Amino acid sequence: MIYLKEKLLMKPLETSFERIETKYLVSKTDLQDLIEDLKDYLVEDDYPTSTISNIDFDTEDFQLIQDSLQDQHKKEKIRMRTYLAQPSADSPVFLEIKSKDDSGIGHKHRVLSQSDTITQLITKGWGEDLIKDSFMVAEVQKLRQRYSEALKPRIYISYDRFSLKEKKKIPGFPYQKIRVTLDQNLTYRDKQVCLFADKEGLPLIEDELVIMEIKAPGDKPQWLEDILDKYGLVEQKFSKYSCAYHKSQGLAYAPQPIGESVGNAYV
Repeated sequence: MIYLKEKLLMKPLETSFERIETKYLVSKTDLQDLIEDLKDYLVEDDYPTSTISNIDFDTEDFQLIQDSLQDQHKKEKIRMRTYLAQPSADSPVFLEIKSKDDSGIGHKHRVLSQSDTITQLITKGWGEDLIKDSFMVAEVQKLRQRYSEALKPRIYISYDRFSLKEKKKIPGFPYQKIRVTLDQNLTYRDKQVCLFADKEGLPLIEDELVIMEIKAPGDKPQWLEDILDKYGLVEQKFSKYSCAYHKSQGLAYAPQPIGESVGNAYV
């Protein structure tokens, strides 16, 4: 058997993404029917099921997320991510930097390394020679300089993901590289912020809800719009990290339909 650790190392790795990401709330009672309808146009991803764990880095007083909420600089986050259900200290993990430009296009850059190397680079600026991506190293150092070298592991977030990708040939529709992910069992914690402790944490959203995310290079195709209409799914303003930050600080936060007035609290 080839385990996910080996698969990550064998599969050609995409390191840069530009796409529009939209989020929706799905009731678990509709989930299986929705998946069946999506499978008329999508197929399961190469590795369709995974348990994702993230460590989001920020300052002690969450200055990075607060700047994003206030539209200072650009909406961005820096995190460490693993797709392994039970990672160990030598497991491959991703360093990721995400941002969103003024036109709403999301940009993600990532590089595969190890937890200790990534943590040392972000928190102390050490180990540049161990990460073979000069762009990522430069971006990390820019963030370190902006926040006075005070970034640290701040919040742990975990969830189970099911991933689908567009079929290569759909009669009447051009191939657009649409991807759909469905996340459930979302938890977070701001103590023991480590990938190797356990998956325990507080619920991020209601247990009966699933976060569906559509990743597309542009406008969604009509077949996808029709499926969204069938299930009454409305695009939501929601960020897992922003939600975890607000909840950890005792602040109100919930997914909010696009178009409703919500101020700047959704990044």
